[in-house]
Amino acid sequence: MPGAAELLKTVGLLADGPVRWGAQVRSRRPGLFVVEFAEPLAHAPVDASICGRWIERVPTLRLDGKRPDGRQLARRLAAFWLPSQTVLYIGTTTKALGPRAGALYATELGSRRPHSGGHWLKTLRGLDQARVWWAETGAVEEYEDALLATFAESVPPAELTALHDASVVLPFANLESAIGMRKHHGITGSLLAAEERAPTAVRRSVAPATAPAQRAAPSRTAGRAGSPERSAAAPSRASTRQATARHAADTGSAIVGQPARRARSAAATEEPPKPAPTYLSPAGLERLEAELAELRDVQRPAIVARIKAARELGDLRENADYEAARREQSFIEGRIQAIEAILRTAHVVDEATVHEVIVGSTVVLETASDTLEYSIVGSSEANPAAGRVSYVSPLGRALMGRRAGDDVVVRTPSGERHFRVVEVR
Repeated sequence: MPGAAELLKTVGLLADGPVRWGAQVRSRRPGLFVVEFAEPLAHAPVDASICGRWIERVPTLRLDGKRPDGRQLARRLAAFWLPSQTVLYIGTTTKALGPRAGALYATELGSRRPHSGGHWLKTLRGLDQARVWWAETGAVEEYEDALLATFAESVPPAELTALHDASVVLPFANLESAIGMRKHHGITGSLLAAEERAPTAVRRSVAPATAPAQRAAPSRTAGRAGSPERSAAAPSRASTRQATARHAADTGSAIVGQPARRARSAAATEEPPKPAPTYLSPAGLERLEAELAELRDVQRPAIVARIKAARELGDLRENADYEAARREQSFIEGRIQAIEAILRTAHVVDEATVHEVIVGSTVVLETASDTLEYSIVGSSEANPAAGRVSYVSPLGRALMGRRAGDDVVVRTPSGERHFRVVEVR
């Protein structure tokens, strides 16, 4: 159960701080910051009422594809709580730590701006008791990866089995690793679109978790004109006037613009479109599942071990083994995500009951001078050189639905080609 300061020191960084949540982080350099509670909590302090206001504010928010209530959303968030850990979130910036932390404090739950990273933090009771540590470094990405990996290694196995998703182990409010591996939490549409405004009913109150940012004691630079902290933590007079005008319009004192708002609200509540199916032959499905098993069970553990060994060699900024291993890990994780995306929308065609050419069929074709054999497959498994033709290719489209004995004409840039379907199996 390493705390934030110990976690930073473990990877070779000099920890600075802490300050209370909402207070200024006194650094103008790039680096990492860690939000933590002083003591571990056995139960997740996720506030269902805050979650309810979040859902009300963001009409597009869905849990497993459905509109949840506050309790359902709170239960899902709590399913990612790690009782033995104090670290809640690890943030990074390649610019200046102080303004980045200030932007995190100031961002209302559900908003994208000024900085939506770590927005799960805003659902917690007692966030004003949290504290923030930081460390300056120019090698932000490398040390972020090392911190997250060290954190994951410290989680007891018994707690991993209780997680909603134990395939990606991260601090509570981190949703994605340094190489793009994401928690499978089932929450989508959780942030307002950039051009959208929150409904008036939600602006009447502010979630308790954001209040400490407003109560923080002023620093020497907090009140100066042009200070980044002031820009991140407090709205300008112009933005206040705009918010007042929007409130007047929303409450009926101004009529202009109401139809457009209603249209945006109605559009926001529509169900998101379902992804188009990916057609696969049974053999193609087997190949993808076998590749996914190899990547997950063999290549992923091997590359994680290589990265761990490379980290132990010393300074990550001058560590060629570490950089090479991370690049390979990024490729492996990208391929895993691509295959998982294909399998989520896969539609396996059963060719046993039909005699027409469909995805999965093997077709024997005859030309004036040759006999050819092709398998009709989904676009993700096409390989013409190996005799696998996509059903969306010119030849594939021309063959779909054909039977033995049919004549087929395929138009190509070099001219027309004539085929006769000899056999479909």
